[in-house]
Amino acid sequence: MIFQDEFRDRALVQNMASNILRMAERLKTPVNFMEVCGTHTMSIYQYGIRSLLPENVRLISGPGCPVCVTPIGYVDKALACTADPRTIVTTFGDMLRVPGSRSSLMEERAKGADVRIVYSPRDAVALAAAKPERRVVFLGVGFETTTPAIAASILEADKLGLSNFSVLASHKTIPIPMELLTSDPELGISGYLCPAHVSTVIGGNAYRPLAEKYKIPCVVTGFEPADVMQGIEMLLAQILSGESKVEIQYRRAVSWEGNPKARAIVDQVFEPCDTDWRGLGVLPGTGMAIRACYAGFDTERILTLDVPEAVENPACLCGEVLKGKLAPFGCPLFATLCTPESPVGACMVSSEGTCAAAYKYGR
Repeated sequence: MIFQDEFRDRALVQNMASNILRMAERLKTPVNFMEVCGTHTMSIYQYGIRSLLPENVRLISGPGCPVCVTPIGYVDKALACTADPRTIVTTFGDMLRVPGSRSSLMEERAKGADVRIVYSPRDAVALAAAKPERRVVFLGVGFETTTPAIAASILEADKLGLSNFSVLASHKTIPIPMELLTSDPELGISGYLCPAHVSTVIGGNAYRPLAEKYKIPCVVTGFEPADVMQGIEMLLAQILSGESKVEIQYRRAVSWEGNPKARAIVDQVFEPCDTDWRGLGVLPGTGMAIRACYAGFDTERILTLDVPEAVENPACLCGEVLKGKLAPFGCPLFATLCTPESPVGACMVSSEGTCAAAYKYGR
């Protein structure tokens, strides 16, 4: 049965590729479609989606990896948290090897700092409950997908009366950066493969202002090869018919409304703020700050962190890669001085990073 399914899916993708080729022949000008989800980026590289497309249909990888867009200054704050031996820093695994200005969490752990990988923010809450004599800091990095779970962990810690648990918050929202990229004439974006995981929370309606204001097609797409190819078909169909609207290809997981309960939890704990994006700079209203009523769980409010001035590696071109203006292969460090074993930039570290995907599947 598995082999039959694989054969069927392969035939389906081949049929879609043929249809895309026929549709592309009717295009008056080349088109650039951007995916803004790291899982999409990984899938596109892994399955060789670009090799199935005609030359006038181009895929661009955008800032879809939350670890990658986290600025180096945040990493330095996380490293500062490790300076106190009474503090346990907990994090998702992708953050462990992201370079800061002078070190990384992995290097500090090797020197004796208590840095632990957890699979859920609730694991960090449980650790704080089990070790009341220690301060437990969770590194809250992510888009709308992970923010509800982190908000729930703060509510749980509050319910348990834990005074030794806090979050170093660096949460970001995706629609406004998409608008910024759309307005960049150098990129010339013709349509979006919208992020699937994020869309399960914010819903397809979140992209309607973008489609209506900029007259740009948007399709919320799944991650399988057939999903991505169908998403491209749907974008091309809109362009050929002169339409610009939001469609949901990934209907088995995404609705127009998203998850109102998850958003309600986020709204209870967080509020919008300006935040810094690697490669994009400070974008108004794209961050999520912990509300004052939960200030006791905000690491930056309760701890005095000695953070040196952030120093970027001038040779690292992650910022240009994240904006879609440079493919990984255009960076002189790619696969030479910058590899998954010895990363210079965050795009090579994260499992959803564009450079990591290109290194693993695109060479």
